Amino acid sequence: MLQTENKVLRCDQAADATACRTVFQTAGTQWLEPVQISAQTVKRLATNDQTLGSVRQIMEQLTVDDYLVFLKEYYDNGRAKFGNNWYYADLLTFLHAAATVVQPRRYLEIGVRRGRSLAVVSAVAPDCEIKGFDLWMENYAGMANPGADFVTEEISNLGHRGSLELISGNSHETVPEFFAKNPGYMFDLINVDGDHSEDGARADLETVLPRLSVGGVIVLDDITHPQHRYLENVWDDVIGNHPDFSSAKYDDLGYGVAVAVRKQG
Repeated sequence: MLQTENKVLRCDQAADATACRTVFQTAGTQWLEPVQISAQTVKRLATNDQTLGSVRQIMEQLTVDDYLVFLKEYYDNGRAKFGNNWYYADLLTFLHAAATVVQPRRYLEIGVRRGRSLAVVSAVAPDCEIKGFDLWMENYAGMANPGADFVTEEISNLGHRGSLELISGNSHETVPEFFAKNPGYMFDLINVDGDHSEDGARADLETVLPRLSVGGVIVLDDITHPQHRYLENVWDDVIGNHPDFSSAKYDDLGYGVAVAVRKQG
C-alpha cells in the first residue's frame, strides 16, 4: 500500500485547485501510485499512425523550409509503404503524444528555432502557457533561423490562445534567471533540445528537472545522433536510471528520442 500526503498531486502548482489529468487520487486508500501514465504510454502513442497523421496535418500549416519539405515526404513515403505497421517516431510525435495525454497547462522548451515543436504542442493544447528559450543564431545547422517574431506568428496562425513568452539568450543563463525570478513556477511538459554538448545538455536537464511537476513529461531529442551519441548516457545518468521517473526511448529510426514521466517528487 502506498502512503501519500493528504492532498491532490497536481501537474501544475499554480493557485487553482484543478487536479492533474495524469493523476488519480482517491479519498480512500491509495493502493497504487497516483500517476496513471508511464513513459511507455507516451511512446506507444508517439508511434501510433493516428499521431503521425495528426503531426503531418500540422506540418501543412507551417512555413516551409528545406527540412520540412523532406520531413513531409518522409512521413508520406513511410505511411504509404507500410501503413499502420510503420514503427516510426520523432520529437514531434513524442511531443504530440505527451501533450495529448497530459493536456499541459505550462510548457517549457529549450531550443525553439523555427517553432515546429511549439506548434505541435500549441495545436494539441491551444490554451497552454508557453515559455521558449533560444539563442536564435543565424544560419543554424546550415538553414535559416528567422527569430522570435517569426515563431510568434507561426504559433498564432495555429490558433494558440495561451500566453507565449520567447526569451533570447544562452539557456545556461536565461533559464536559471527565469527560475530565480519565478520560484515555485512548475511545468507539466518540458522539451530540452538546445545545447547538444555533453556538459551543456546535462546542465539544461539538471536545471529544468526540479521544475517538472509530478505527473509531468520531459523529452530529450537526438539521443542516438551520430555526432551526439553521448546524449543517451547523459539521459540515463540524470533521468533514465532515477527511481522517481518512468523512462523510455525510441531509437529504431532517425536520431532517437527519450521521454520520462515524473512518478514522484
